[in-house]
Amino acid sequence: MKKKTLILGASSNPNRYSYLALEKLQRFGHPVLAIGRRKETVLGVDVKNTTEHYDEVDTITLYLNPDNQKPYYNYILSLHPKRIIFNPGTENDELVSLAEAKGIQTIEACTLVMLSTGQY
Repeated sequence: MKKKTLILGASSNPNRYSYLALEKLQRFGHPVLAIGRRKETVLGVDVKNTTEHYDEVDTITLYLNPDNQKPYYNYILSLHPKRIIFNPGTENDELVSLAEAKGIQTIEACTLVMLSTGQY
């Protein structure tokens, strides 16, 4: 099953994990949305530098440290994703509590590993 995924903290730098995740999500056929610091196109995906409402987001995968996540709390929760993946370095107990109170599953894991092992 294909899962519409929003990458929060997307980057055009091929050395960044968010770039590698975008590439691998596409390779596995998952529709990808992306928000980053700069408005740009990465591997054919338009990266927005502002928040937009998206319908039917299955997964939000985070590539922002906890301090940089704070301005996005309301936005993340407003999308009503089924789950949020906290990649290494993004772990955030405050956002976990807010999400779980809204019935959103939270996972501390690596999107790249999940895709590679069939757990995505």
